[in-house]
Amino acid sequence: QVQLVESGGGLVEPGGSLRLSCAASGSIISIKTMGWYRQAPGKQRELVATISGGSTTYADSVKGRSTISRDNAKNTVNLQMNSLKPEDTAVYYCNADLTYYRYSLTYSNIYWGRGTQVTVST
Repeated sequence: QVQLVESGGGLVEPGGSLRLSCAASGSIISIKTMGWYRQAPGKQRELVATISGGSTTYADSVKGRSTISRDNAKNTVNLQMNSLKPEDTAVYYCNADLTYYRYSLTYSNIYWGRGTQVTVST
């Protein structure tokens, strides 16, 4: 069974930094795209950053302050966030578009982690 597990969230003061990590496990054959999304209370889930091959995309709100990186050998994706602001407070979710084995067949699907809380506050 495929799982995505996030780590690295927590409480940080404005201007501080956090590094989020996500590890995908299971009978994974390949991962096309990995990304981070976030959802603040009362708001819709929104894209933060994605990485596919050597290409990255960032939301305008985090561009210049965040860096997404990936280790294909370990099926992990990281998000380094700097100069954090109170408006970055949200639950951050890892996302992966992947292909995997199940009962000798291959499937492709998009998986989500359960999320990790990031709170930026004094």
